[in-house]
Amino acid sequence: MSKLLAIALTAAILWVATTGDPPGDPIRQHPAATHISAADILATIGNAPAGRVSDQQIRHIDAGGHNVGVGVVQRPPSTSLGAIQHHKQTEVYYVVSGRGTLVTGGELSEGRELDPEGATVRRLTGPSAVGGIEDGESRDVGPGDMVIIPADSPHGFSEITETITYIVVRVDPEQLVELK
Repeated sequence: MSKLLAIALTAAILWVATTGDPPGDPIRQHPAATHISAADILATIGNAPAGRVSDQQIRHIDAGGHNVGVGVVQRPPSTSLGAIQHHKQTEVYYVVSGRGTLVTGGELSEGRELDPEGATVRRLTGPSAVGGIEDGESRDVGPGDMVIIPADSPHGFSEITETITYIVVRVDPEQLVELK
């Protein structure tokens, strides 16, 4: 239950940080809350295909002037660093299980833009590029850890020692990703 509390707290912080409106502001009509149950999260984790990277969006909603998405990513053990850089979207990772070394920041090397009409850009990440990372910062992450990755920051795992599963909250201020 503490994991779900951390997720809810993260979502609340992101809401206040991105809307700038205090809760209960009588002048502005606020959108209704979106509930993502533990059963939804566990079912998404359970449906992840084994042995390959799986990034499944659970919800992506209009949060009143910006969009917010919640998904689950699962990555098998690996020792090769592939990086991605989302140009317009901030991500927050909450590690549920597994361990790895996450590299963030620095410069994207040999970057290649993702197809703007492709499913990954339209449904998950918004405009993004993939490549490697030069001069990034490495950190070991494991269950209970959270990492906030600002828009335009290259990021990727240089090593995953055991299959890692994390919940990702995606803040989409320009509303570029399809709602779900």
